[in-house]
Amino acid sequence: MMLKLFHYPKCSTCRKAKSFLQQNKISFEEVDIKLHPPSFSELEQMLKLQGAELRRLFNTSGLEYRKLNLKERLSEMAPKEALTLLSQNGMLIKRPILLSKEVALLGFKEEQWKHNLIND
Repeated sequence: MMLKLFHYPKCSTCRKAKSFLQQNKISFEEVDIKLHPPSFSELEQMLKLQGAELRRLFNTSGLEYRKLNLKERLSEMAPKEALTLLSQNGMLIKRPILLSKEVALLGFKEEQWKHNLIND
């Protein structure tokens, strides 16, 4: 299972997630979310595995989210349009994202990551 960690290097929560993976000797591929946002299909995979609503993928406290007035626009957007927008602008995405074919974790909550990644 190859894990991809989509992160923003300046984000303290992303650094905690990366440190967690390293401390637990979990191998992963590091991807700067700003330079290389998840693809449309990776975002679809995230939604499928998370069983989450589309809104949860957005970084609702980010400058880009506010600048594009997405709070009002998102409810009227088709899922394809929203996923396309996210795949083109990594700063709109809640982070970090840890993704593989079997695992999809959004944001860093240590207990959740332990439960999903560490077999006791």
